[in-house]
Amino acid sequence: MVRPMADDDNPPPRRGLGGEKKPTINDVARLAGVSKKTVSRVINQSPFVKDETREKINAIIAEIGFSPDPQARGLAFRRSFLIGLVYDNPNPQYVVNMQLGMLDAMRGSGYELVVHPCNRGKPTFLADFRRFIERQKLSGVVLTPSVSEDDRVKAILDEVGCAYIRIASVPVDEPEHIIVSNDRMGGRAAARHLAELGHTTIGFISGPPSFRSSHERRGGFEEELKDRKLKLPDSHIMQGAYTFNSGISCGAELLKRSPRPTAIFAANDEMAAGVLHAIRRAGLNCPEDVSVVGFDDFQIASSVWPPLTIVRTPTREIGRMAAEKLIGLSDEGEEEAHLREAAPTTSPALVVRDSTGPAPR
Repeated sequence: MVRPMADDDNPPPRRGLGGEKKPTINDVARLAGVSKKTVSRVINQSPFVKDETREKINAIIAEIGFSPDPQARGLAFRRSFLIGLVYDNPNPQYVVNMQLGMLDAMRGSGYELVVHPCNRGKPTFLADFRRFIERQKLSGVVLTPSVSEDDRVKAILDEVGCAYIRIASVPVDEPEHIIVSNDRMGGRAAARHLAELGHTTIGFISGPPSFRSSHERRGGFEEELKDRKLKLPDSHIMQGAYTFNSGISCGAELLKRSPRPTAIFAANDEMAAGVLHAIRRAGLNCPEDVSVVGFDDFQIASSVWPPLTIVRTPTREIGRMAAEKLIGLSDEGEEEAHLREAAPTTSPALVVRDSTGPAPR
């Protein structure tokens, strides 16, 4: 005998689902007014969702009785939750600060950092890069200069479908894929400072030509000097390698020039520290005989004597911004829609210490 169904045995249809229909993730998204991807992020306990949105979605899930498909969730968790940092920068302090910034952003997110040094001059560079991306099954990768400036690397990432952020001194990609460091502005700040101290005979040590930052820092430096009716002669320009030893050798050569420069701008701190060494070797004093300006403001800048006047680039902050932006792209949630509106930029700032002073009379 079949018992007649009582009213209590037939619960009212849940909100917005039309009776017996099994609720889906699309229903949750529609009722919450968010994307399906944002709902997925809440289900997978991603920290990159606003608390208000998370509570709203969880309340709707409970109300309509939505239960995620275990197989679908399994697929979602097959990605590695690894973020890569790829670099070919010879300055170890740059790499350390970049890692610290990325770890600041990743703390508590469930993501881990994988670091991959490379050499763009190596014949197998592109093949090695592809192998790294595919083997690690990365959720995304942060590219630092000069790797970030190579469009062949971007093409590989687009082909394999890996999210990425490029750090560069100028916009080289769409806003959602780039963080701009504005190195040209920093070059101008260095020139302005030296000119205001009365220096007219100035030397410059560039970084490697494969780095766009080398060209931007020099470009800004020369532009500011030109605006002030000063000239940077070819004889007073040296090609460095962003290393301490290249700063020593280039600094020694500049000090032999006639007229001898009363100030030297080195395009990074390592080379500027090398210039200080060359000045002492030549029996001269800094800043009484020769002023020195560096660029970046890593630990070495305040550890040498005299402490270096520098153009500070917030490398750790850039690393944090890159990781936050990348996690937003990897998780594909609308909570990070603002990240697509414009490329984040940072502004270099002059920090005056003891390595610069008035031009000698």
